[in-house]
Amino acid sequence: MPTQNREVRPHSKSRHVISNEGSVLQVPEEWEMLPPGDAALTRRVKTSGPTWAILEQKGRRQISRGIWADANSIKTHRLKLLIERASPSYEKKLQAGRQRRQKQQIQYESDFRTSVLHFLNFNSRYRSIAEELATRISDHATPVNSGTVARTQRIPIQERAEAATIAWMRHQTTAYDNLHIPRVKGERRETRRKLAQQSTRLLNAYRQGKDIAPKDCPLQIALI
Repeated sequence: MPTQNREVRPHSKSRHVISNEGSVLQVPEEWEMLPPGDAALTRRVKTSGPTWAILEQKGRRQISRGIWADANSIKTHRLKLLIERASPSYEKKLQAGRQRRQKQQIQYESDFRTSVLHFLNFNSRYRSIAEELATRISDHATPVNSGTVARTQRIPIQERAEAATIAWMRHQTTAYDNLHIPRVKGERRETRRKLAQQSTRLLNAYRQGKDIAPKDCPLQIALI
């Protein structure tokens, strides 16, 4: 019977997995698979005894395929959760959590939009364009589960705002989405770097308050 938690990879053979060391392991008879989807149940089962977490590599991402754990432990914790979730206090707790997350999201959207405005730093004659651009970028980048750089916690919000602005400009004011980029290592990164320089030059024109013809400006055209 296993006595430690493991991270393992799927195996083609039923009830078998591959350890990080490359060994093929047979799942104990007393264990069953708990699929992903119920974070609370998974968390409780993990803390109550040894488990094997099944992780599959998809590109740069690791995707959870569930955990193997003692069948009785899964059954016990599932029943306890069902009882807890049937109580009125649990629904109140859920509602309080939803309201808290909603407030946090609203505050983050506001903070992020402010950071975008600070990064844009347009001349006062283009204040209205900056306001509209900051709103567009924030609306696109801040939704929960959007997968954008704005949702990461690994870099400061100021850097997130800059990266999100450059990404928005790349997709909305350049031909990036229609470019055929060769499948050569580093080619896409280099293309993005050049387009970022192009976007920065355009943003600098607005920061310096230069005369810009609306009909010839890809930014103003994108904001129509």
